[in-house]
Amino acid sequence: MTTKTISKSDRVLIQQIIGSRRPSNYFWATVVTLGATGFLLAGISSYLQINLLPVSDATQLIFVPQGLVMGLYGVAGNLLGLYLWLVILWDVGGGYNEFNKETGQVRIFRWGYPGKNRQVDITYSTEDVQAVRVDIKEGLNPRRELYLRVKGRNPIPLSRVGQPLPLSELENQGAELAQFLRVPLEGL
Repeated sequence: MTTKTISKSDRVLIQQIIGSRRPSNYFWATVVTLGATGFLLAGISSYLQINLLPVSDATQLIFVPQGLVMGLYGVAGNLLGLYLWLVILWDVGGGYNEFNKETGQVRIFRWGYPGKNRQVDITYSTEDVQAVRVDIKEGLNPRRELYLRVKGRNPIPLSRVGQPLPLSELENQGAELAQFLRVPLEGL
């Protein structure tokens, strides 16, 4: 599920956005790390002539070029695995959308990469919201996203990046949000 309504009343609506802490990211980070570690151990085994792998005998590999190349693949793969695990740890892209009628504000909050701009925190007045827009593009690279149209600004994405939402879920979220904000729903 992309967005999960964590709080809803007649005055406040908060939607949690799942960022990089998706099951698929955990799966790929694990696969890349394990595979790269295997390549690295094979390269080290061929150099030291001591088998470090439990499933095969890498001492039969000639270090130059086979063991060396496998070791380099292992280092590159482990760096990629480290990057994937750090992105998961930092929860890049995660955050929430808060629509508050009591304060008259819409707040879009997302986590980014560590550094000066770690947090993306945008606040608008609910009076400036013109519509909720549904963007649907089918084909080879499908796109199904929700946007918030605000006066004088480019459309603001409300759904996470990644796999497209199912149409029924997209329609329900868009209709719920448009009804809550009392603005039109565009794009359907």
